[in-house]
Amino acid sequence: MKVLHIGAEIFPLVNELNQLLAHSEEQAEEARRHAGNLAHALKTPLTVITNAATAHSPDLADTVCREATTLQSCSAFRNFTANMSGGDEPQQRAWHGLVRSLVANSVEGVTKGFVRELEIVGVGYKAEVKGKTVVFALGYSHPINFPIPEGIAVALDAKAGKLTISGADRQKVGQTAAEIRKLRVPDPYKGKGIKYANEVIRRKVGKAGGK
Repeated sequence: MKVLHIGAEIFPLVNELNQLLAHSEEQAEEARRHAGNLAHALKTPLTVITNAATAHSPDLADTVCREATTLQSCSAFRNFTANMSGGDEPQQRAWHGLVRSLVANSVEGVTKGFVRELEIVGVGYKAEVKGKTVVFALGYSHPINFPIPEGIAVALDAKAGKLTISGADRQKVGQTAAEIRKLRVPDPYKGKGIKYANEVIRRKVGKAGGK
């Protein structure tokens, strides 16, 4: 049997060729792994989103995990995940938009937060923050104590009569603002009460104005 003698100048070329083949195999393996992850993501989107959030930020992970647990507990969402591989039915497109909105709100709530502003209008109408309670004087015979929900922060500008409600949960921020506004709905004649900062009160004409 003949022995093939390779010159010294050929060895570097062979080594580079072997390295190139090994790198190609690694790339192929990584592509297969990404394809498997993508397939898994299409079947269980909440699991993948939660894992990604955990790797990104612990605070973000807590919020996303809480939202994911809420979604998974809904029978309607379980039906959505079961039929997720279907076509472009209107209901399925609506579920896609729902999940995207909930996750986007969770991310925005952790990174930026949500804010609603209220204005207290009326002579003698005022508010005071005492610990976890907001005490309102709104023209009734007694003060009104409003407990601040968990995860909500209330800032008060007493001189301007403005309340700023902030938090990471968009629904809870809006719900808290609505409940505070309901304590004294703005009067349609003089506009006295609690209103949103950008709210326009449609005034009614009094008896004197009708003459």
